[in-house]
Formats: sequence, C-alpha cells, structure tokens
Amino acid sequence: MRVPESTYRLQIRAAFDLDAAAGILDYVWLLGADWLYLSPLLTAEAGSDHGYDVIDHARIDPTRGGAAGLDRLAAASAVAGRGLLVDIVPNHMGVATPAHNSWWWDLLRHGETSRYAEAFDVDWAAGNGKIRLPVLGDASDELDQLRLVGDELHYWDHRFPLAVGSADDGASVATVYGRQHYELMNWRRADSELNYRRFFGVNTLAGLRVEVPWVFDESHVEIVRWVREGLVQGLRVDHPDGLADPGGYLDRLRDATDGAYVLVEKILEGPEQLPTNWSTAGTSGYDALADFDRVLVGPAAEPALDALEARLQGRDTVSWTELVHSNKRMIADGMLRSEVLRLSRLASVPQVAAAVTVDAIAELLACFPVYRSYVPVGAPYVREAAHAAAGRRPDLRNEIDRLVPLLLDPEHPFAVRFQQTSGMVMAKGVEDTSYYQFSRLTSLNEVGADPGEFSISAEEFHRRQQLRQAALPSSMTTLSTHDTKRGEDVRARINVLAEIPEEWARALDEFRAAAPLGDAPFENLLWQAVVGAWPLSPERLGAYAEKASREAGTSTTWTAPNAAFEADLGRLVAATNDDGALRTVITAFVARVRGAGWSNSLSAKLLQLTAPGVPDVYQGSELWETSLVDPDNRRAVDFDLRRQYLARVDDGWLPPVDETGAAKLLVTTRALRLRRDRPELFTRYAPVTALGAGARHVLAFDRGGAVTVATRFPVALEAAGGWGETTVMLPARPYRNVLTGERVAGGELRLAELLARYPVALLVAERTHS
Repeated sequence: MRVPESTYRLQIRAAFDLDAAAGILDYVWLLGADWLYLSPLLTAEAGSDHGYDVIDHARIDPTRGGAAGLDRLAAASAVAGRGLLVDIVPNHMGVATPAHNSWWWDLLRHGETSRYAEAFDVDWAAGNGKIRLPVLGDASDELDQLRLVGDELHYWDHRFPLAVGSADDGASVATVYGRQHYELMNWRRADSELNYRRFFGVNTLAGLRVEVPWVFDESHVEIVRWVREGLVQGLRVDHPDGLADPGGYLDRLRDATDGAYVLVEKILEGPEQLPTNWSTAGTSGYDALADFDRVLVGPAAEPALDALEARLQGRDTVSWTELVHSNKRMIADGMLRSEVLRLSRLASVPQVAAAVTVDAIAELLACFPVYRSYVPVGAPYVREAAHAAAGRRPDLRNEIDRLVPLLLDPEHPFAVRFQQTSGMVMAKGVEDTSYYQFSRLTSLNEVGADPGEFSISAEEFHRRQQLRQAALPSSMTTLSTHDTKRGEDVRARINVLAEIPEEWARALDEFRAAAPLGDAPFENLLWQAVVGAWPLSPERLGAYAEKASREAGTSTTWTAPNAAFEADLGRLVAATNDDGALRTVITAFVARVRGAGWSNSLSAKLLQLTAPGVPDVYQGSELWETSLVDPDNRRAVDFDLRRQYLARVDDGWLPPVDETGAAKLLVTTRALRLRRDRPELFTRYAPVTALGAGARHVLAFDRGGAVTVATRFPVALEAAGGWGETTVMLPARPYRNVLTGERVAGGELRLAELLARYPVALLVAERTHS
C-alpha cells in the first residue's frame, strides 16, 4: 500500500476541472505536497459545485473533465511520481432531478418490483406500497397542477415516470396519478412522514444500501477501475456512519482495491478511538484539527468567557452538554422524526403504547454520547446512553430497559437502523445547530471538535500526538476542509480573544450597540466571524450571516424566515461597509488581534504539517485562509499569485509576517518539502523540554531528526516582555533552521534568538562527517 507523505486538497468542479488540476500539478509539487486529494468525481446533479450528490456511478462527471480528464491528470501525476486520493460517496445518491438518475427513475416507475428497490432504503409498508416524495407546495390545490406529458407526470418543473400501462386507458390525470408507485406530498410532511432514508435532512439525497453485494459492485465499478488501473492510489470515504455495516463495507472496499490507502470521514468524540477492526489507515483529520486549535488556546480565559456567554444567554450558567441534549432531542422530535418513527416500527410490541416507544427511542438518541456504535464494538456507549436517558426520564426506564437488548444485538434490524440514525441526530443537533447557538469562543465550534473542551495543555497535546504516532501514523491531519465552519486563520485570530476576554466583552458591547439584533449570543458569534475574517465584503458576510442565523434557529429559520430579524441582519451587514464609525471600531479591534492571530496561524500550520499523520493542505491555505462556512470555502484560488510568492521564496526571500500571507507559504513549503524529501526525519514523536519564565509559551517536539518549535499565547508573551532567557533543550550538535536557513548551535537554545524573525522554527540536525 502506497501512503502519501502529504496531500493537497482540490475542489474539482466545472470552474476548476481535472485539466485545471493537471495545470497546477507542477506548482503543488514545487510547494512540496506529495499527492493531490480530489473532491468527488462521479457524475453529480447539474450545477453541483461539491459533487456529493452523485447521480451516475458509472462515469466521471463530464463537467469535471470526464474519464479523459482523469487519464490526463493521472498520467501527469505518475510522471511526477505523485499519487491521487479521491473522495467517494457510498451512502447516498442525488435524486433532485429523477430523470437524471436512472436508478431512481426506475424505482419510481416500477416501485417495489424495480431492481433498484433493493438498492434504496425504502419502507414500502409505511407508504402503503408507495414511496413518498415531498415536493408539493402549500396551496390546497397543488395536485390540480399535475399534467400528463407523454409517459411522464409533470408537476411544475418536476418530472416523474408513469408506471407501465398506467395511462393507456385515457383515464384522468387524478386517476393515473393514483396508479403510480409514488405519492407526492407537501414538503413540510417530510420530517415526520418520509419513508426513505435520506442524508440527514436533505430530501434530495436518498440513502443507498451498499451492504447488498450487487449494489456495492455497481456503485463502485468506476471507482474500483480507477484503483486497479493505477489512475488513483487512495480513497477517502464520505460519511461511513450512514452505512448499515461500515466495517463490512471497508473490508469489501479493501478486497476490491487490493488494499489501497483508504481514509474515512469519521468524527470521533473525546477519547473515542477508531474501531480497530476497520480496514482503514485512519480518519480525514477532524480529530487532529481539534488538538491543534486547543493547544493554542489559553485556559485562563475560560471563566471570563463563560461569564460573558451566560450574560448573553440571560442565564446564571450555560452548559454545553445540556444544549447538545436539548438540540439533539429537538432534531429527533422534528427534522428526523420520520427516522425515529421508522425505528419504532422495528421495535414496537403490542404491550407498549407506540408513543412510549417513540419517546424512549428519541431520548436514547438524544443521550447517545458518540456519533454511533458498531455493536458489539461500542456496546458500552449503548449502556451509557440508556443510563443517561433513564436518569433524565425515569418514566421511560422500563421501555428503555426493553430496548437495550435489541440495540446490543448486531443482527437485529432495530440495532442496525438505530446506529445509522444516531449519527444523523448528532450531526444535525450539534454541528448544524448547537455550534451556531454556543458563542463562548467560536473557533472551538468546529466539525469533529467538542466546544465543551476549552483548551488542552502541552502535556496533553504531546500525549495525543504520541498516541496517533503509535496507533494511526498514516491517518490524515488537517486545519481546513470543505466542511469546516471557519477557515484555519479565522479560527487562529478568534483564538486571540481567549487572551483578552475583557477587551473582547467591551468591543462586543460596542458592536452590538452600533447594529443591534436582539439576539445576543448570535451577535457574539457573528461579530467573532467579522473580526476573524476581516476584511470581509458585505456579500460574503451577508451569505454567512443568513446561513448561520437560520442554522442557529433562535431568531429565524430556513423553513420560516423571520423577515424583521433578517432585515435587521441586512442592516448590520451593510453597516460594516457603510458606517464609517463602526468600521473604525472594527478595524481598531482587528489591529489589536491581527499580529497575535498571525502568530497563532503560523504555529498551527507548522504543528499540523510536522505532527504525526499525513498532513493535508486545503486548496489555497498556504496563504491566509479566511473563509467562512461553505460555499465560501469553495471560492476560486489565485494560483498565479501563489506561484509568484513561491518563486520569490525559492530565490531567498524571507517575507515579513503581514497581510500577504507569504510567510505562511514559506512555512508551508519548507515543511512540506522536508516531509516529502526526508521522511526518515519523521519516524517518532518526543516532546522537547523548555526552560525559563516563558516555557509555557513554547510547544516543541522532535519527530526523529526534525524539530518543531512553535509559539503559544503571543499576547501574554509580549506583555511579559518576550522570551527573555527561555530556552529549549536539544542535543549538543549544530542545527539548521529550514525556514530561514540560519545555522544554530545545539544544546540549550535561546528562543529570543531562534524566534527573532518568525514565531516558529523547524530545525534539522546538520550532517556531520568524521
């Protein structure tokens, strides 16, 4: 199995296709990355910019470059000695346009007798033999809009197939509609009455049953071809937690690809470890991201920021744990109620009222401590959830006790489906709701992270890295992805607020007074985004503000927008551009945190690029990555500018740490090249001792010859007068700082000298000749 030294993620789409990727292959190589890491390539819904809504598993999307485009990129990659890692989507298919998805079209035409009835996860009995499609509007006469057009049924722009022979007798539209294998229903009914599994709450992404052998084979025929023909060397599996049997799926994928390098998009909670029986090299890196963020957050500010959050929430205290439970229960009772009802149908007994079973299942889902179990692996999580649920709801104890043995039986359909559902409830309740309601320090509200964990010590960081080195050394690490809520450098700047919480509280009061919304926690979240991403255009901020406020759901929602609140929100966004006094306040505060934010950025980047695991660089993030949530993080990247900076760096330029971000590119290219060209320097992990008054401000480790030194808490460091006589202890031999080219003596190194130009250093022992 080939394993990359590092990867460079590209979002492949019509505006940047596979040939465009081939066009920057030389730049990526010069930057120092080993493999390209590509977003999904299979044919997706028309206009899809992300590719996770696949409609045809048999071909590469023509708009993304088609098979010929992959051939050209793979050939160029092979000549350069590089590899390709590609994102794949086994959990679901895009069904927004039924006529474009032949599997779905056949299902709608033939119903339960369709060959593809086995491929999609449909509860036919719940729909009285029909699949429910939530496409109708709110008018009372929506079904009057149906039209027969050839062998299709049309509803406005929606097209559906007619069952064979169902219109041959010239019957009325209403009669013909009644003969179909589908029922069109109001879109608002989907959350409680849908009878097919979907991806989270997205009606247009229908779940697949890849546990069925032929479904796996036919949905992976093209993917397997890429690997077997040597076009692609690795795969990243999207959302394995949605599958009925993730471990079995990974085994089958391993066998089909002859043991190729495979990563999984698995989110781990706290100390949870990846199942050891999975055929995978590791995760896509969210667990590592959380570590890099938290080791750069000082613990001292937690009480002050807790107090600010409580004041904004109008409460004595705010509990992240209680917020998560509340929102997960809301999701189980609301958006995902159709899944809970389907679970209840698998577990109900005549002796227990159906409502009691539904209530108990929803409470178990709300109390589940991780995304899912994989029974028998993870059985303790089932018992933990049952204990917590019974503690919260003693009235449900008997029903919970009855359900637990079913959940612990890996063959029981209820256990299988519960495991597929618990991850959905966690994702929607936490990532897409609680993250937008909890505003204490929003840099911590990131995919795969626990905002309840405020910071970690250097000792805990070292322990976690040693564990990764020992257990999953080929797992990916990352700082930014297509899914992160905030780009890495937005988070790095927001982290500075943990050094100056009182100043932030005063600034926030000024911001809120200038453009009030009446939703204090959301205002805190929004103004942190403004400060973190500044300078920020009204267009980008407006798009973020709308999405964030609707996801939070505290003042407006996607399904019932609050016009008055959103008008105020629009005025706030405009004021950041038009109100001179407000802009002065914003720019003054940004000036206060910008330098420290840049220091945090460079530290986080060097830590990630040199720590255990396979580091990924998200497209363009070798310069400042100030994106907000998608689709903002899929903006075009100026590769010409990056080429210019890289050429200057290679000519000896040591750029200042400034708004250009060129210093970050310097750190990125020097670290990536060292990892790629001298992998023997990255074979272990040992903390490096620091001594002196500033010891808590440095994080240093030795990877087996390459030594990383990074600054922590730069505001407090400056306030203390700098490094003074603080030193790090290394063997008494000469070293070279590969960032600057400087030679330094080994032994006890003074950080005031080592970090005089940049807040980070990457040292390599000089080769000696006897």
